[in-house]
Amino acid sequence: MGVITLTNEIAEFIESQSVYFVATAPLSARGHINCSPKGGVGTLKVIDSQTVAYLDYVGSGIETVAHLRENQRIVILLASFSEKPKIVRIHGKGAYYEPNDIRFQELKHNFTAEHFGARTIIEVTITRVSTSCGYGVPKMQLLEERSTMSKWLHNKGEDGLRSYKASKNALSLDGLVGLTEST
Repeated sequence: MGVITLTNEIAEFIESQSVYFVATAPLSARGHINCSPKGGVGTLKVIDSQTVAYLDYVGSGIETVAHLRENQRIVILLASFSEKPKIVRIHGKGAYYEPNDIRFQELKHNFTAEHFGARTIIEVTITRVSTSCGYGVPKMQLLEERSTMSKWLHNKGEDGLRSYKASKNALSLDGLVGLTEST
């Protein structure tokens, strides 16, 4: 059974995970459902008992933003790969904020992860939180965080990222509007 607010135990679990998955879908039955892996300690934060947010870095697609623009539906899934099994699903209404938005500026201070290359911050107002056992999830060990994304972002630089977002993040796979900011 689900609840609407985060307990302290679930909040601690959320912030201790180095990998999480974000899923969204368009309204159209013919549209593509999207599930994106996200990672990095410090990129997903509990804002309060009814709100979480994560840094959304520049990437090859813009499905999450396009779907949120259309219908706000989102779910974040976290699974423990350590000794103690657990799965947490956070269902909610999502909003995205680009770097020139006031809310982006207010939220960015919550994250310990690097901000450079963050194209948006996704904020989720929780409508349901559920937990399950996670007994079927294998135990795995985190070797280290990858540095590839950070290197790629810095090698592109601000101008390169602006150009990349304009070509890769303007429309979703289904032609829904993605990012509109030119900076």
